[in-house]
Amino acid sequence: MILYGISTCDTCKQALKALQAAGREVSFRDVRAAPLRADEIAAIVAEFGSRAVNMQSTTYRGFGDFLKASEPEAQIAAQPAVMKRPVIRDGDRWYLGWDSATRDALAGPG
Repeated sequence: MILYGISTCDTCKQALKALQAAGREVSFRDVRAAPLRADEIAAIVAEFGSRAVNMQSTTYRGFGDFLKASEPEAQIAAQPAVMKRPVIRDGDRWYLGWDSATRDALAGPG
């Protein structure tokens, strides 16, 4: 299982802690420290479309008009922190965010 996020994100920290507490083997990938490759970005966008970009974030709001009008792949490549977090890959299944459905599916209810 791979958790994509940034090390300063509280939601990513919560997800990582809950997954580890549930006995899941998780590899954390800080997308700022180790930027995503084009094929990784393409896979995330193929799975989630424009939902992969957090349009409420200060990073997104700071984009110029050109970047705001760009495809999600270009936005994430330009500023990895604009990606909605966490993105979790568990085998061939993908999860976006850390809501109750994702928590229940990956770490169990509770």
